[in-house]
Amino acid sequence: MLVRRTSRAPLIAASLTAAVLVLAGCDSGPDSGGDRDPARAAGPSVIAPGLPGEAAETLSAADAQKRRAEDDSPNSADFAYARMMIEHHGQALEMAGLVPERADSDKVKRLAERITAAQQPEIAMMESWLKSNGEDKQGGPDGHAHDHGTMPGMATEAQLEKLRAARGEAFDELFLKLMITHHDGAVTMATDVKAQGNNIRIEEMADDVIAQQTSEISRMRRMP
Repeated sequence: MLVRRTSRAPLIAASLTAAVLVLAGCDSGPDSGGDRDPARAAGPSVIAPGLPGEAAETLSAADAQKRRAEDDSPNSADFAYARMMIEHHGQALEMAGLVPERADSDKVKRLAERITAAQQPEIAMMESWLKSNGEDKQGGPDGHAHDHGTMPGMATEAQLEKLRAARGEAFDELFLKLMITHHDGAVTMATDVKAQGNNIRIEEMADDVIAQQTSEISRMRRMP
C-alpha cells in the first residue's frame, strides 16, 4: 500500500467530483485593500479538498483538468447520465418521428430532421461508452436494471397521446412546447453530470448536448 504522501494526487483527483466552482468575482474587489492572487483573478478556480486533516487547495481550471486526467474513472453519476440520456434522446426521436405526417410548418420539419440527425449518433456513442466501461444500457456491472425515475423534461404519456392526435398548426405548437421543455431537461442533466461526474468522455458528450440543445431551444422560441 502506498504511503499517504505518494497517494495524494489520486485522492485529490477523485475528490474533484465534489469540487466547488468559485468565480473570480467572489474574490476581494479592487477597493478591499487586500492583495489579490493573479492566478485566481484570471478566471474561475476550483477548490480541491485535501487529505483528512489537511487544507483544501485552490487550483486553476487548467490545473484541475490535469489532476482529473490522472484518474477519470467513471463514477455512478457518469453511468446514470449515459443510461438516462439514451432514454431521454429516445423520446425526442419518437416525437421527431411524428413530424413528417403531422406538421404543417417547414421549419418544424427541418428542426425534426436536425434533432434526429444529432441524437441518433449520440445514442450510439453512449451505448458504446457503456459497453466499453462494463455495462449495458439496461443495468450496471452487477447486472441489475436501474429505475431511471422521472427525468427532467420528459413528456408524459398523456402529452404524447395528445401530440399523436394533433395535426397541422396545432401539432406544430404542441411539438415546439414539448420539445423546448424536453431540451431544457437535457441541458439540466448535462449540466449536473459536469458537476458530479468524473469521466472526461462523458463530460465531452455533455458539452455537446448543452451546446446543441441550447442553440435549438433559442431557434424553437423564435418559431411562430
